[in-house]
Amino acid sequence: MELDTGAAHGGAPDAALAQEFVQFCVDAGVLRFGEFKTKAGRLSPYFFNAGLFDDGAKLGRLAQFYAKALVASGIGFDMIFGPAYKGIPLGAAVSIELARLGRNVPFAYNRKEAKDHGEGGTLVGAPLKGRVLIVDDVMSAGTAARESIALIRAAGATPHAIAIALDRQEKATEVGPDGLVRDVDHSAVQYVQRELGMQVCTIARLADLLQYLTTHAGGEADAHRERVLAYRQRYGVS
Repeated sequence: MELDTGAAHGGAPDAALAQEFVQFCVDAGVLRFGEFKTKAGRLSPYFFNAGLFDDGAKLGRLAQFYAKALVASGIGFDMIFGPAYKGIPLGAAVSIELARLGRNVPFAYNRKEAKDHGEGGTLVGAPLKGRVLIVDDVMSAGTAARESIALIRAAGATPHAIAIALDRQEKATEVGPDGLVRDVDHSAVQYVQRELGMQVCTIARLADLLQYLTTHAGGEADAHRERVLAYRQRYGVS
């Protein structure tokens, strides 16, 4: 886990691991097909709800996927940060799994509201220092990532990399001067890599989901694949 090539990670995940992860998410009901409205107001033919990793067995296996992807990525880091709220249990679970594998690293998270008693402040856990790995579920607009980066920098540490479960590989959005929301020509992951210079580790991408639907061809899978493919053609990034 100490290896760090310095290159921008976030390329294609391990194919076998990605397919195993997509199958796990489908079986767990975390990945669903239908019609779902995203934060950007788009009607998506699939939905990834990390909140449904809702028991010890699911969360433990999810942490194993994160750990395997991180080891394969070669990204080095000194501690883990879990952004409120979904990132808190994710970061904690990943830190436990890494410790089980012999890589014990400090862990911290933030509150949405500052605490005015006890230890106070918005940060909880180990002091933020060194190269920090942010662990979250997905990046849509990148808003949560930017908030985490600001917190980490304010504490004097380095926001070094982000680990996410699923890269939707779709255009991010921004609010223009006129107050209207519009698509941009990059994804949130690409923005973090290109503009912020951070490394990104993903367990699976939209391309892996399409591969899964192709492998499981027939019946509903074919219809799901056509809808997901049409969505990617409209909103996807390369």
